[in-house]
Amino acid sequence: MKVVCVFNQKGGVGKTTTNINIASYVALKDNKVLVIDMDPQGNTTSGFGIDKEKLEYSTYDLLLTDAELDLVIQPVESTGNIKIIPSNIELAGADLELAMLPDREKILKNRLEGIVERYDYVFIDCPPSLGLLTINALTAANSVIIPMQCEYYALEGISQLIKTINLVKKGLNKDLEIEGVVLTMFDSRRNLQLQVAEELKSYFGELVYENTIPRNIRLAEAPSFGMPIFAYDDKCKGAESYSDLADEFLRKQ
Repeated sequence: MKVVCVFNQKGGVGKTTTNINIASYVALKDNKVLVIDMDPQGNTTSGFGIDKEKLEYSTYDLLLTDAELDLVIQPVESTGNIKIIPSNIELAGADLELAMLPDREKILKNRLEGIVERYDYVFIDCPPSLGLLTINALTAANSVIIPMQCEYYALEGISQLIKTINLVKKGLNKDLEIEGVVLTMFDSRRNLQLQVAEELKSYFGELVYENTIPRNIRLAEAPSFGMPIFAYDDKCKGAESYSDLADEFLRKQ
């Protein structure tokens, strides 16, 4: 089982969209996939068509109660090979509660040890902040996928992003690696975006995925219908891009 965090401390970069759709396409390619929503906003949860207001069990229970994993893990109707541990606003106070527990950074890692044989991949959607929820995710992960929008501020945030990953690697998870960098909301007609893309490729080298994700209205619409893009419109440019990205991800395993 490989555990992958989808993480960027900057919000609005397509993190949740990437988490939902790369997980979906990896599952469609005959892999058993678990998605964990670690964001109190629960956008990954609603993006898979699950009502956040009606959850009996959530990521909160995974981290802070003794609830059995089989109660916390739920099926995703649109994708047979995907299961999800959903999230809602109840998770918002979890950082404070986790802070009082022993080995608080390793709670998720320890919980996942019980399902190692059941899944090929686990994709974790992290909140866009560096609290104990994100630290738990990075400590449990083998690698990190970093979605990045090609704008000036993306370059400003690189050093802090790498510093965060290296701090976790040094103190909590020596095996943590950067899986890849995904260029999102990409428009090759804009010179600034091309320049930023070149800067990112210069910095990250071969870690930048060849397949980029374009701005696409169908990608923006799909979450409001509770569907991954393949279920909403599998012929649109966004769907093709995420399918190609999943292929590229799997080739590198």
